[in-house]
Amino acid sequence: MRKKKVVVAITGASGSVYAQVLLEKLLLIQDQIDQVGLVLSSNARDVWEYELQNKDYENLPWKIWGKDDFFAPFASGSAGFDTMIICPCSMGTLGRIATGLSDDLITRSADVILKERRRLICVLRDTPYSLIHIRNMATLTEAGGIICPASPSFYSRPSDFKELAATVVDRVLDLAGFEIKTSRWQDGL
Repeated sequence: MRKKKVVVAITGASGSVYAQVLLEKLLLIQDQIDQVGLVLSSNARDVWEYELQNKDYENLPWKIWGKDDFFAPFASGSAGFDTMIICPCSMGTLGRIATGLSDDLITRSADVILKERRRLICVLRDTPYSLIHIRNMATLTEAGGIICPASPSFYSRPSDFKELAATVVDRVLDLAGFEIKTSRWQDGL
């Protein structure tokens, strides 16, 4: 299996636990990863610190690129990043991507992934959806992106928030093409 180059973007939508679990799981499957590019919006840092009461994102082995640093390798298609996961993805970020507005490193990278016909996975956290949100989701889907709402499953009987978030993150990693061990519907039945 060819190792993947992945961009992980974290926006300021509530649901930092999803990003935390995603990053923890990526650490566990490093043998499948060539490179991780990480970028956080300004609000993502604030929301993470408020919701999780830590700054653990600073302790990761990957460089955190500034949101305005267009010298990041994944700001260009020639760098060959396979997948971009935006987790959680705010509706503002989704709207900017859907309209082609590349005003920061997150939206520029998403634009690059889409134009190169690679995999963009947006983990939306907001609810309910307005008609504007739904139309932006449709636009992104028509452009080749994958909308993966942070809608956890319960058949694995998660015992805490991290296990609940893992039901979504495992689905995201499946969509990204990683080989992972996870609870599957009717495992063992």
